[in-house]
Amino acid sequence: MREQYREELEDINSCLVEMANSVGSAMSKATTALLDADVALADLVIAGDEQIDAARESIEQRCFTLLARQQPVATDLRTITTAMRIVSDLERMGDLAAHVAKLARMRFPDHAVPQEVRPIFLEAGHVAESLVTKTATVIAKLDVEAAAQLEAEDDLMDQLHRQLFRELLSKDWPHGMEAAIDVTLLGRYYERFADHAVSVARRVVYLVTGEREMHASHV
Repeated sequence: MREQYREELEDINSCLVEMANSVGSAMSKATTALLDADVALADLVIAGDEQIDAARESIEQRCFTLLARQQPVATDLRTITTAMRIVSDLERMGDLAAHVAKLARMRFPDHAVPQEVRPIFLEAGHVAESLVTKTATVIAKLDVEAAAQLEAEDDLMDQLHRQLFRELLSKDWPHGMEAAIDVTLLGRYYERFADHAVSVARRVVYLVTGEREMHASHV
């Protein structure tokens, strides 16, 4: 019985890794849809969000079942409750990718992103992809050092977000209010995506060390 319990915990962790990979793929596709005005790809991301939601429900239900049947304590309890919090972050990351795709779809056949800020969103997409790849590794290996390194990439996303606002507040911004609102929303979606990736990393650090914060000593 105990061996089956350990196997279930390991399988839940594997499902979290798979879910992280799914939200990473979703954001990558959403970025391409945004920059290329690719409505078919945007629709694919939007439809795929239901699968991410279903994955969250499945993992949460399995966690609830383990809590009820095994009544875990100490590390095992922390493992299950951490998994439930991680799956919530991952599901939200999937939602944010879908938000990007929906905005791309709404502006089709036009591009939602003006030429001046396309390089910023291209870089934001690369940062998001790198973050979620590292997040999957952190979950799979319970890697505290890799978790701490995510903070630096989140800082880069914050810099890109500030750069967007500098463009929007420039006297030379020629695209009007509607485009400014779109760019503001999109910038927020990418920033929050990165924030949730860091949140997952912090939860893994807590699971492994019992500490709430990531310290430089872990780098």
